Amino acid sequence: MLRVATDSTCDLPPEYLRQQDITIVPINISFGAENYLDGVTIDRAELYQKIEQLGVLPRTSQPSVGQFQAVYDRLADEGATEIISLHVGSKLSGTFQSAKLAKEMVAQRVAIYPFDSGCGSAGMGFMVLEALRMAQAGKSVTDIMARLEVIRARINITLIVRDLRFAQMSGRVSKLQSNLASLLHIKPMIVLRDGLLSVGGKARTESRGVDHMLQIMTERLGTTAPVNLAAVHAQAQDAGQALLDRAMTMFNCREGFVTELAASLAVHFGPGTVGLVGYRL
Repeated sequence: MLRVATDSTCDLPPEYLRQQDITIVPINISFGAENYLDGVTIDRAELYQKIEQLGVLPRTSQPSVGQFQAVYDRLADEGATEIISLHVGSKLSGTFQSAKLAKEMVAQRVAIYPFDSGCGSAGMGFMVLEALRMAQAGKSVTDIMARLEVIRARINITLIVRDLRFAQMSGRVSKLQSNLASLLHIKPMIVLRDGLLSVGGKARTESRGVDHMLQIMTERLGTTAPVNLAAVHAQAQDAGQALLDRAMTMFNCREGFVTELAASLAVHFGPGTVGLVGYRL
């Protein structure tokens, strides 16, 4: 039996998670000596609340090799003979490396196929969905892994940051830069390039930032080829839905959804962040 596992940087709407047989290994989140499991012992709302109360960002770290081994052993106990394990890009986290090390520890029980998504969030969410659907259709691991490589090469992610205080706390921008940007109403844009997130432009208003984000996606995806799209957000459900609604009128979208941004990204970019994820089919 083939199973699919991922980590908690994978963003999918709750209804997708309820409908699909997805095993999620949680990222570790620490505030000093207080340790939490992302999505298990702390949720997004509680995370933001603690950041506001303490005035500091938590430390996020990949699941340990032992945590992965425990999950793989449990799935083997449930009858899994093969597990495709999709994880946040190796340039962003050590999660993929932990999965590779755990693979060797359970090799006598179950075959593990770790996959570096080269991204995270809804980009990885789409990969998980395609892997699950192919597995349910009886496709082989070889076929599924080949398809995942195609999607990885096509994924596009753009984000616009509303609140620079979180980037300031993380050290990504100075307090002076943050204050100046706030005074000038500058909204940085973040784009995925070669597996890394980097500043890809700035806008004076959020609406102009959204226009620029859609322009980037139009250039990369075209408007006639079939695509899948997702709007991601950090405590900005209405803005995320409005972004997806607008994008759906511009692209030949086959599947689209709105989902909350992974905590490991949201803690650096802050509430109000919205983004668009898409790839050509």
